[in-house]
Amino acid sequence: MRPRTLFVLFVVIAFALPQAATGAPGDKVVRFATFNASLNRNFEGQLVSDLSTPNNAQAATVAEIIQRVRPDVVLINEFDFVANDVALELFQENYLSVAHNGADPIEYPFAYTAPSNTGIPSGFDLNNNGVVGGPDDAFGFGFFPGQFGMAVYSMFPIDFDEIRTFQLFLWEDMPGALLPDDPATPAPADWYSPAELDVFRLSSKSHWDIPIEIGKATVHFLVSHPTPPVFDGAEDRNGTRNFDEIRFWADYITPARSDYIYDDEGVSGGLKPGELFVIAGDQNSDPLDGDSIPGSIQQLIEHPLVNVKVTPESAGAVEAAATQGGANNSHEGDPRFDTADFSDTAPGNLRADYVLPVKGLQIVDGAVFWPLASDPLFRLTGAFPFPSSDHRLVWIDVSHGKFQAMDG
Repeated sequence: MRPRTLFVLFVVIAFALPQAATGAPGDKVVRFATFNASLNRNFEGQLVSDLSTPNNAQAATVAEIIQRVRPDVVLINEFDFVANDVALELFQENYLSVAHNGADPIEYPFAYTAPSNTGIPSGFDLNNNGVVGGPDDAFGFGFFPGQFGMAVYSMFPIDFDEIRTFQLFLWEDMPGALLPDDPATPAPADWYSPAELDVFRLSSKSHWDIPIEIGKATVHFLVSHPTPPVFDGAEDRNGTRNFDEIRFWADYITPARSDYIYDDEGVSGGLKPGELFVIAGDQNSDPLDGDSIPGSIQQLIEHPLVNVKVTPESAGAVEAAATQGGANNSHEGDPRFDTADFSDTAPGNLRADYVLPVKGLQIVDGAVFWPLASDPLFRLTGAFPFPSSDHRLVWIDVSHGKFQAMDG
């Protein structure tokens, strides 16, 4: 079954793209972003209720951040999935399309969402606690189906007919998968039984390949939200799953390694050689700090096809790490690259969110939206309890010769 799609009913007469300060004169620049906006709710139906009026303070703050950064294409993580695109439309109509504190409305003519594995019962005791049921025994952790889902908004046409989703791909079908091991038994990789592995899905939410049509180019927006590598035991079932969820895209963009991949329509393979892509999402993995398996995010940031010439950064992250101290004082990574404000006790602030283009796209700028405490916009990110999210919006500007032939 092909997931639902949405054409948001707005007429965009014209919009201006930022111009590259370092590119050739007249280069068209497209801004891609990812934002774990914490628009998840505790109960099914609560997000629709919150978005049904323009009065939810957190949703308004999230919308203002998006309005101030003005990405052309943005992934929102932790946006509860609601059938029939109800939440997707409400967030556009009541928040993105409404001016906030002097920030101009932003209207996306194209948007997409689809089901998430979170909260879907597996029927098995996946956490091995002797009880079947509850959020930890779902295909992805969640108290109801679709909690912590995803959404994409775009200024550019989405080729809906060519979208590929990988919600149902089985973890055991990944060659060399890091299947977790029960340390209490001598058998290897046996935390999950054969019957469980026959239904266990790799994606804790989903993996989507969304083709975005920009001028004469098609850019594959490859989005996901791997499980955090914590909340488990010595078997490290979440750490190993996080590693392989990240690996999925590393294999998908590598033609020699993608033959095993199949989508929810049964079509096999990954991207073709030379295709353009941008990988985006809360990967829940810092290159040097935190709890992910060493080398997890390196599968992407050290991939030979991925452009990492510009790493988004912020002065606010540096200030926060110094002010908060705690675990941040022992971190190996440079705090200017942090994208998430986590507990000062552990793990401290981390780089968890990424926007990674193919080397065929020139990066002309990028940043993390994390204002200094002295900045008037600090009110949008703030300190715990956060007015928006514990993650920060991350963006990059890219250009390509085929972007020149754009209408409008």
